[in-house]
Amino acid sequence: MDLPVDRRVIEGWSSTSRIDWPGREREAFATLHLRNSLVSWIVAARPRTLALSITPVCVGTAITYATAAPIRWPAVLGALLGSVLVQIGTNLHNDAADSEKGGDGPDRVGPMRVTSSGLLPIAAVKRGAALAFAATALIGVYLAAVGGWPILLLGLASIGAGWAYTGGPRPIAYTPFSELVVVAFFGLGAVGGTYWLSAATLRAAAVEAGLMLGVLAGAVLLVNNHRDAAEDLRVGRRTLAILAGPHWTAAIYATLVLSPFALLPLLASAVAHGAISLPLLVSPLALALARDFANEPRGRGFNLILVRTVQLQVLFSALLCVGLIV
Repeated sequence: MDLPVDRRVIEGWSSTSRIDWPGREREAFATLHLRNSLVSWIVAARPRTLALSITPVCVGTAITYATAAPIRWPAVLGALLGSVLVQIGTNLHNDAADSEKGGDGPDRVGPMRVTSSGLLPIAAVKRGAALAFAATALIGVYLAAVGGWPILLLGLASIGAGWAYTGGPRPIAYTPFSELVVVAFFGLGAVGGTYWLSAATLRAAAVEAGLMLGVLAGAVLLVNNHRDAAEDLRVGRRTLAILAGPHWTAAIYATLVLSPFALLPLLASAVAHGAISLPLLVSPLALALARDFANEPRGRGFNLILVRTVQLQVLFSALLCVGLIV
């Protein structure tokens, strides 16, 4: 429902005399400002990408069930919340740091960033990132008590990588290794860590499933970096997409989205039961994405390929979970 806000409310957005408005208009402005501020924070968190931190925990839990290990549900829920929070912190810090470095300029073709668009101040977004990392650390205290020093090291490394992705003198995002970091933390670390919290050990099945989800998450980032190659080059980034060039980047992307299907037989041999081949149902989507990536010119068209790659990761993960618990 639209708010009854007249022209003076809109024109007075940056006015210093809002306190002198009639009560109805002050209330309407405050509501409008709060609504827009909340939307800006939601945009900054990049909710469409948060599935990349949720699905590994789900798959790690399904692997736990498939290998007949008892599931520690409080620890699993803690891992899920911590995984989402560390990604939100990374996204917020990335938004603010890229704006400071001039990486989200007028030539940006990707989704809007709140700091470069002026919707939120850089300092506030950085504080939001710090709060998300702090909340992750608090949850990590409990998870470390359950899982011991391996979980403690994984948690510290996750928070450190989240900050270092665009922070520090040599940000990970400015190097060709960002996709590898994503494979490590959004795949191997998240699935393996979830499994460890319940089983207190690490089996080949968890590593193999973690690798599958990790390379799909790496494909999501590769789409982003390929789309933004010209803009990234302007601010001094040397991403894998820039160094490899369009032809080889398309080949790498095809390898990333197709290799999880090739790994399914390996996972099937490590799990005693289940319909592990179920994710093959979405292999046509992976083939179509590899084709479209190779044929689409760099630009806004890759925003749709980015969304479809996230969808592929979610569908693959969901079918894998179903197959593991059948």
